Amino acid sequence: MKHAEHRFDPPLSPGRLVKRYKRFFADVVLDDGREVVAHCANTGRMQGLLEPDSRVWVKHHDDPKRKLKWSWQIASEGDERVGINTQLPNALVAEAIALGQIPELRGYGSIRREVRYGTGSRIDLLLDDHADDPRSCYVEVKNVTLVDGSMARFPDAVTSRGLKHLGELTTMVASGSRAVMCYLIQRGDAEIFGPADAIDPAYAQGLRSAVSKGVEAIAWACEVTPQTIEVVRPVPVSLEPTA
Repeated sequence: MKHAEHRFDPPLSPGRLVKRYKRFFADVVLDDGREVVAHCANTGRMQGLLEPDSRVWVKHHDDPKRKLKWSWQIASEGDERVGINTQLPNALVAEAIALGQIPELRGYGSIRREVRYGTGSRIDLLLDDHADDPRSCYVEVKNVTLVDGSMARFPDAVTSRGLKHLGELTTMVASGSRAVMCYLIQRGDAEIFGPADAIDPAYAQGLRSAVSKGVEAIAWACEVTPQTIEVVRPVPVSLEPTA
């Protein structure tokens, strides 16, 4: 079966991280010696990914309207490459669903993105027209970069917005729809996924409560290279509390 993937075009340029600052900026020294400022599309803490001199890959943009001509796409933790662009997961998951790659989400004839629902929110993906299930399926996608040992965790910083999404998904289930939390792990070293109790206990408890009320939780890992980010395998979800 074909896997969902994002292919970098033009190819990424390798370098070393100097520092990330003001959340949206990163100083990078490219392998050819140039020092550039790259836009960082990830506003999380990026725990474990901000070590000075760690390996990074950045993309050059020719758009004359862009203030920053470079964007940070891949970080590293040790030898592990990690996709940090939070704008990629929705498209990757939508493609994986369209390809029939995710068993729990097969069979839908309609996939719409960024549909308004709840109280001023937009659902990442809304699935409809299933041959055997008349319910709409609301899919919220979260980007995961934090791995502790072999356990991927979300979130990497307190997220009141994420907690709100869990409540809205629970409401959709109560109204007769399906609702799915899909955690896309943009790295290849995760063997299991669970909520980050130590970072955001309210979100962790919110996820457990949502699942107990019918919200489904799934996780998928990616293979990350300087050429592509590819959705490759499901990862088991554990909601057991951890320290």
